[in-house]
Amino acid sequence: GQSPKRGQSPGDRPRLQPMKRSVFLIGPMGSGKTAVGRQLASRLGLPFADSDAEIESRTGVDIAYIFEREGEEGFRIRERDIIDELTSTAGIVVATGGGAILSAVNRERLAARGTVVFLDTTIDQQLARTRRSQHRPLLATADRRATLEELMRVRDPLYRSIARITIRTDGRPAGAVAGDIEKALGNL
Repeated sequence: GQSPKRGQSPGDRPRLQPMKRSVFLIGPMGSGKTAVGRQLASRLGLPFADSDAEIESRTGVDIAYIFEREGEEGFRIRERDIIDELTSTAGIVVATGGGAILSAVNRERLAARGTVVFLDTTIDQQLARTRRSQHRPLLATADRRATLEELMRVRDPLYRSIARITIRTDGRPAGAVAGDIEKALGNL
């Protein structure tokens, strides 16, 4: 073996720079991914990106319009490409769309390229936080609660399957949640 460098005991491994690790936020709509992501990026001194906002800025139209014109399938293809690009960037905080984890390819990329944080929340919290939103095509239904429950049933196991860290966000300010994530990242 190599002899230790001066000031290092033999058991010391060089510390990896924790700041260059990317963090990917996943979770249902209304869990606070964008707000928490901005706060977390600022705390970690990393750039922030929101995959939905990125799609909107590149296409020049909102998500609802893409759903209307191309269907959910067309949107998911755009989302897959954006997530591929964003997750290839070293040292970034990315907030993903709630359905990003439906794609096995996205799940693999997210899990392999950074630390995945699941923002867990209740249906009640989702209803409260998405109440005034006109930009959520999947919620353009008569019974929003039933829709959210069905989405949760399908997606919750997928969120949990790739999450390294799970944080409950109900009733908590984004800054407090970001602080918890920062702490948890330090303990990994």
